[in-house]
Amino acid sequence: MSRNLFDPRFDDLPAVLPIFPLPGALLLPSGHLPLNIFEPRYIAMVRDALGGDRLIGMIQPSGRDGERGAAKVYDTGCAGRITAFSETDDGRYLITLGGLIRFDVARELPLLNGYRRAVPDFTRFRGDLEADTGPFDREGFLETLGAYLETAEIESDWSAIEDTDNEHLITSLAMLCPFAAPEKQALLEAMTLPERVETLTAIMVMAMHEKQKDGPRH
Repeated sequence: MSRNLFDPRFDDLPAVLPIFPLPGALLLPSGHLPLNIFEPRYIAMVRDALGGDRLIGMIQPSGRDGERGAAKVYDTGCAGRITAFSETDDGRYLITLGGLIRFDVARELPLLNGYRRAVPDFTRFRGDLEADTGPFDREGFLETLGAYLETAEIESDWSAIEDTDNEHLITSLAMLCPFAAPEKQALLEAMTLPERVETLTAIMVMAMHEKQKDGPRH
């Protein structure tokens, strides 16, 4: 079973997945990631995806060099399905990826039309195809969130935050907050919603401590 009628079932997931290494970009199941595609290799990737199952694997570079000079990527990413796209007059694609299911990189394959591909292992993340309704202390989390947003001087629509359901709230915050790549990766690899809340809370508390330690700047 999947989250909506357009998403593939687990048994229909592909054996080969194009991967898009993009620093600072985090995609989570049920999240939505807008992308501006302009490099020729990624234009080719999107074109090929649109002609097939529309799936692209978002993954973060790990900051290390791999073989043949290619940026080494983390071992885990998230497959997203192209849910919307448009073409621009200057030759770009504007697409939105809907987060579907995370994957481990079993191995990379040779380039195709300039873009990278991997053999994905979805086994650990089968549960991503279902909504995650795991319980957590929402009131306590919102208290920490309010303090973090104030400390980080991030404007927010608090009424919208309060009206958002648990899964979409945590997913949106994890994707949008200005965290470093290792922190975003930790959020990606948290297995359940309560674990992600715990990780997100720890990251926000650490960020507040660092801000307070630095003190006001004049």
